[in-house]
This record gives sequence, structure tokens and C-alpha cells, in this order.
Amino acid sequence: MIAIAGAKGGCGTTVTTIGLAEAVGRRGTVSIAVDADCQLPNLHVAGGVDRTPTLAALESDANVESVVQPSPRTSNAGLLSAPDSSDEIDFEAVFERLESDTGRAFVDCPSGAGPDVVEPLSAADGMIVVTTDSERSITAAETTIEMARRLEVPILGTVVNRCESIPQAVRSWTDVPVLGRVPNGTSPLTDEVTRAAYDDIAATVATRTARDGTVPSYDESLLRTGCDPLDRAFGGGLEPGSMVAVVAAPASCSEQVLSETTAVRGTLYLSTERSAANVQRALETVPTTTGNPTVRRLSRSDRLAEAAAMADKLPTSSTLIIDPVNALERHDRDEYVSFLDDLKEQLVATGSIGLLHCLNGPAIPSNRTVTTHAADAVFEIAAVTPEASADVEHYLSVPKCRADGTMTEPIELEFGDETDGPIRGGF
Repeated sequence: MIAIAGAKGGCGTTVTTIGLAEAVGRRGTVSIAVDADCQLPNLHVAGGVDRTPTLAALESDANVESVVQPSPRTSNAGLLSAPDSSDEIDFEAVFERLESDTGRAFVDCPSGAGPDVVEPLSAADGMIVVTTDSERSITAAETTIEMARRLEVPILGTVVNRCESIPQAVRSWTDVPVLGRVPNGTSPLTDEVTRAAYDDIAATVATRTARDGTVPSYDESLLRTGCDPLDRAFGGGLEPGSMVAVVAAPASCSEQVLSETTAVRGTLYLSTERSAANVQRALETVPTTTGNPTVRRLSRSDRLAEAAAMADKLPTSSTLIIDPVNALERHDRDEYVSFLDDLKEQLVATGSIGLLHCLNGPAIPSNRTVTTHAADAVFEIAAVTPEASADVEHYLSVPKCRADGTMTEPIELEFGDETDGPIRGGF
């Protein structure tokens, strides 16, 4: 039983509750959206169902199937209206009945921070806080988060509603991961773009929550990539020793993704084209938080041998970036295969991860297939311009990952507007 809450009215908890329940239904699991707002019930209006029967019917011997109304949009999803304000409801008992008879339930909590929200919130197994990008909504969401912590209700994360980007204030919340962003839509339960957003969030919630609704910690044995949506998708990051091929066109903003990976641990950044100074200047202009890696430019005389020598000095639990790897891919095939074999052994020995930036240009090196075959994972980054739009969207997909399989849906990358500057040193 997951509570959907937000202290400020109008932030979108009701539609988010329905949107997530229907998204779970589309994934093949029976799910119910429940209205727990006795004072201002609205879920039946937003969901397009009758006002009765209500949640109060479950306090009697009423069958759950006879009380829940089917969603007009999704066959596996149901909606359950709020009781009248005069009804006294034992939310914990009612929730237990729902949970035992359904696959997943999302509860729309009242707004505010009073006793009306305390009872349904404290009876839930976990909470998702909803906010918009307004200052008042974010402040109210922080109040809701503090309330959940006092009640010892696990906080699964936040959904940022009707926003084009994630506010920095939301990104800074401690132990409250951003589960996803829902863009503005005229009909959020039926618009393709908003339905897709709810589908992505439902998939993330399924990855991050156990069946009983508790929040599993990220696997501490994994190494974060610095790309939050990707880390969530893989339960915290990549296996130590992983070698990753980051495949992208020159104009896909893949360098910014590489830059973000430098923020999470000591990094050795080997450049085959740019000088160390130019790489450092580029890192300083990236509009997100980056680290302060050790940057070295590989000489043109024997880049492969030089890269191997530097990789041999890789410290424990670090990140190695080769940007781009194209120049190394142009070496003799056998020599390049031997280099990748040795590099993999070094990554495993040090418990590090390596990112090989594979640029797709007019002339792709013949050894590109060697790189993608040897890699433990392949990240493909693409820039897409939607029809009738001047904006460019960036997506990351994982067609290959030996540890966790492939991702069925690409992740939309969101790049921040401001930078906090480098935050970690090299080694």
C-alpha cells in the first residue's frame, strides 16, 4: 500500500494516484487507486467513475470486487471513492483487506499536514511525495517528507508534476530520490506523453520497492554511474569491474553524461583528442555537478601502450574514461583485443568501472564491434527532435548488460541548467 501525498493542494496527488495505478495495471498487475480524502473527495471525478460505493463499504463484509469500480481506461486498474466525512474509517484494517485481495494499491492522501492525512499516511507501507516546481509546492512537500519521517513511513521518492525539468531544490533532498517527472498535459490520464511518464515511474517504483512496500537500499556493492535514472534502473549502479561502451553521435551530449560520472568517485580521464586543459575547461562549463578528475592526453605516438600503462596504475574503486576510444580502435585488431582483455582484468582487480566513449561519425573504426563485444554493457545515447518542436530530447538505452539484462524502455536524460562546480578530487 503506497500513499501519494503532498501538503499543498493542487500539486497533483489525485491524478498521480490514478496515473500510477493505471500504469501498474498496464504492466499486468491488478492495481487500485484509493481516495482517502474524506473532506474533499475528488478521485471519482478525476477518474470518471461514480461517487459510490465508497471505501466505507469495506468496513462491512462487502466484497472488494463489488466495491472497486473499473477504470474506464485500463482493464487491470480499479478506482475506489473516499468515504463521507461523517464515516469513521479504520484505515489500517481497510488497507489490510485491500492489500490481501489486490496486487497493488495507491492511496490519495488529503493535502495539508493535519490529522486527516496522518491516519492514512501512517497506515501505508511507503509514501511517494508529489510536488510541482513552485516554491510553495516544494516547501509543502518538504513538510510532508518530515511528517512521513516522524511517522516512520518509508519514503519511496518524489514525483515532480507538470514540470519541464527537475528543480535543483528537489534534487538536493536527502534520501528522497526523484522517481520521475510528469510534463504538463491537457488530459494527463490519456495524453501519450504523460501516460508514458507514469509508465516509467511505475517501472522505477517496481524496481525500488519490495512486494511489502518497504524500501530496499541500493546494493552497496554496486558502483554508481552518476546518472540517477540509470542507477535506479540497475538497483544502484554497475558491478565493480564493469567495462562499458558509451556509443553516441558527436552531437548527442554524450560528453556531458561522461562528465557527470566524474562526480561520484576519483576518475582518470584519458583524452585521445583534446588537451588536458581543454577537457578541464569543458568540465567547468557543464551545467551539472561534476568532479575534478585526473586528466591525461594520450600522445599520438603509441596511444594504446600509453593507455595500458596508465590503466595499470588505476586506484581501487575508481572510474576510467577513455574519450573517445576511436583512436585506439584503429590499432591492429589483435593488439586492441589484448588491450581490452588486460583493461578488463585491471578493472576487476581494482573494483573499478571503465567507460569507453565510442563516437559514431562518418567513418566508424573497424574494431568497433570488438569494443561492444568485449564490453559488459553498452549504453546508446541518441538525440531526438520531436515533430513540430524545436527542442532536442536526449535518450539513453541499454541494449546490452551482462549483469542485469537490457532495459525495455530508454531513459530520457535531463541536463540541469546550473552547475555547482567540481565536488570531488582525482587521485
